[in-house]
Amino acid sequence: MLTWQVGRVRIAQVVESKGASPPSFFYPDVGPEDVQRHAWLRPLFAHRDGRLFASIHAFLIESESRRIVVDTCVGNDKERDLPVWNRLQGPFLDKLRDAGWPPESVDVVLCTHLHVDHVGWNTRLEAGRWVPTFPNAQYLFGRTELAHWLASTGDEDRRIMADSVQPILDAGLALAVDADHAVTSEVRLEPTPGHTPGHVSVRIRSQGAEAVVTGDLMHHPIQCAEPHWQSRYDSDPEGARQTRRRFLEEHADRPVLVLGTHFAAPTGGHVVRDGAAWRFVALETPDVN
Repeated sequence: MLTWQVGRVRIAQVVESKGASPPSFFYPDVGPEDVQRHAWLRPLFAHRDGRLFASIHAFLIESESRRIVVDTCVGNDKERDLPVWNRLQGPFLDKLRDAGWPPESVDVVLCTHLHVDHVGWNTRLEAGRWVPTFPNAQYLFGRTELAHWLASTGDEDRRIMADSVQPILDAGLALAVDADHAVTSEVRLEPTPGHTPGHVSVRIRSQGAEAVVTGDLMHHPIQCAEPHWQSRYDSDPEGARQTRRRFLEEHADRPVLVLGTHFAAPTGGHVVRDGAAWRFVALETPDVN
């Protein structure tokens, strides 16, 4: 399990799944040769054959005695259109307990957005019903994001909301918040729209140190070098490009720990300028157990 210390704030990562995919899974019209020309991606983030390494994981943040889970992956038992995510039976909750985070101990659950791979463990199946996985937590949903997906008429969108969001609303555990909501004095949201209408990232500042959990403003480090590449899952491609470029310009050559929500291990690093674009320099992570 990877861990990071940012001032007084401790961050850990629990991985649900990881693997390698052709670049076209994320980026339409991008081929292996487009990846291979970025040698700095190998061996951590890309295979020599051009496949991209990625991860689905949650971040666990401890700040001011609050336990915060950021993004809850795909989840078990859920009917999903993508076969590899359909009716999973994985050990995510066991991993969480092994990390010393039993579900009952979590104070806050935070979703950067409400896509399928960020809300799944909001709930679990119990006696044929979807119930909150974290019964003592307050679940924070961006106000704009929640309204957007509640209004969607897409079949899978409605299924995701029904099994992973609506039970939280019904249980009275949800709080709709603004995109700049402060979770603690060290952890707050910041708006990064484009991938979805109400997408947010998570900013951590403590004792002069700083980190940011990206959410899906970038799916892979290659978008540092190719910020114009559009993810096939962006709802507003041009807005996403603008958000991404602004993020890269703001963070380049600064000591800000960037934690990519789908970045393969070692997941954390820094953005540095590289000619007219940027690249991602992975952070050495000695605190691994």
